[in-house]
Amino acid sequence: METEKRDSMLYKKLRDLRNQQGIKAKEMAELLGLKTEAAYYKKECGKTRFSLQEAKIIADFFGKKIEDIF
Repeated sequence: METEKRDSMLYKKLRDLRNQQGIKAKEMAELLGLKTEAAYYKKECGKTRFSLQEAKIIADFFGKKIEDIF
């Protein structure tokens, strides 16, 4: 449970960035090739981890380095 809490704090930057730019979770799910918006939310809230490949896709999408988001 402590790991989930830590992960959700780590992904706060991602959630804030996404919200600031008006990007919907559904768009992020499509970007990553996920089947559902819920699958993306599980990653963003820390219940499921992002793969390195997914992190790279997200970083490229926002024009940032992986370490600037995660």
